[in-house]
Amino acid sequence: MMYGMASEQTRTTPHSSLRAPAEDEPRSRLAPRAWTSRLLVVGIVLAALNLRPAITSLGALLEEVRDGLGMSGSVAGLLTSVPPLCFAAFGVMAPRLARRFGPGAVVCAGMAAIAAGLLVRPYLGGAAGFLAASALALMGIAVSNVLMPVIVKRHFPDRVGSMTGLYSMALALGTSTAAAVTVPMTEALGGSWRTGLAVWAGLAAAAVLPWLPRVRDRGTEPGGGTTTGAARPAREPREHRAAPGPGERPTGQGPEARGARSPQRARVPRSSADEPAHDREDEPAHDHARGGRPPVAALRVTRSRTAWALAVFFGLQATAAYITMGWMPQIFRDAGVSASTAGVLLAVTMAMGVPLAFVIPRVATRLAHQGPIVVALGACGLVGYAGLYLAPAAGAWAWAVLLGIANCAFPLALTMVGMRARTGAGVAQLSAFAQCTGYLISIPGPLLVGVLYQHSGGWGLPLALMAALMVPQTVVGVLAGRNRTVEDEAGR
Repeated sequence: MMYGMASEQTRTTPHSSLRAPAEDEPRSRLAPRAWTSRLLVVGIVLAALNLRPAITSLGALLEEVRDGLGMSGSVAGLLTSVPPLCFAAFGVMAPRLARRFGPGAVVCAGMAAIAAGLLVRPYLGGAAGFLAASALALMGIAVSNVLMPVIVKRHFPDRVGSMTGLYSMALALGTSTAAAVTVPMTEALGGSWRTGLAVWAGLAAAAVLPWLPRVRDRGTEPGGGTTTGAARPAREPREHRAAPGPGERPTGQGPEARGARSPQRARVPRSSADEPAHDREDEPAHDHARGGRPPVAALRVTRSRTAWALAVFFGLQATAAYITMGWMPQIFRDAGVSASTAGVLLAVTMAMGVPLAFVIPRVATRLAHQGPIVVALGACGLVGYAGLYLAPAAGAWAWAVLLGIANCAFPLALTMVGMRARTGAGVAQLSAFAQCTGYLISIPGPLLVGVLYQHSGGWGLPLALMAALMVPQTVVGVLAGRNRTVEDEAGR
């Protein structure tokens, strides 16, 4: 009994009462952090929804736009080549912009650029103005393309596969929705293709809102870059950490901070795709000035064969995707399919990415080698292109489904970006290199299809080109799917 009384007194001493609020502080911060994490997920989904309507809405109305602006087939081919050109030109700027302003601020500005470009491009008059406004919207898409894998890796390091799947699924949903509803929505709004294209600016404007709280984020979470993933306990902001008491070491300077892991962190699996945030090498330079980890030298990605294979794979799958988004409705319309049905067929192709973009990344992260997935997607593409040549109208729905499966090489490429680097800094550099180089590779494809279509008068040669490109895409995809990281191959 005396022991119980002593224990009771101990619990009511001033020292214990002073310590209680500190122990409850993480619990008090839990709700704001959970709210912030959910808002970030909403922002990722809304951003992904806006990364393709600028392209697929144009594909559904390409014939009307050509007639309205007086475009030839070659100029229309140039128009369908503008997306990869802008992605290559502006995507390379994304890592530098993110270091200076923070990834959240850059994505927020990107969504605003998409909204502005989509709103004004139908009304500037002439092909040149249309191209310029399209470039503004595509600039916003380009920087967001590059930074999405970085944001997923940084904030959800233990859920790279599932979050990449969610992001890819939302991207596919936005792509297919724009393809399916643009034509009927244009008819419902009076029949003007200008209104049918401009209306998509509203979706981009809505996507700006959840990123506004991240505008002042300079690339790290409070406390030097910890994530909001559920499996990681969040660190306190440096300015809010309690000062060390007498005889105590400053936080993070003791041997336990340097060499030991907490039991909760130790239970999290370690893999190239799920690197814990506290092991990342993307700490900003200003942390070093405050006594943190010194900045790490830039990774020489160009020395990595895997990085090159991934870049070429990204470029060839982007070539197929932009040819499909830009020209597939016209292929069906030339075969006698109505404009609205051709738009729905494109929507079916894009909609295949909704379930598969969620499934494929989760399967890929469980495989040591992603080559079998690459081969399966390539086979679907070859069969789909052959069907478009032999029976474009009779088997239209089957070809649309098969080409939609083949287009799921995009979420697979994004997943491999996260798996082929161990650190957040490595993912950022690999993502920028693979996407910028890949989009440069993809620029001639849609333009060449337009030229071949205009000069041959049919779709035989363009479809032969598309099928031929599927072979090297499969080969380099198998090479990129090998279980290795760019850090090891680049040899710092």
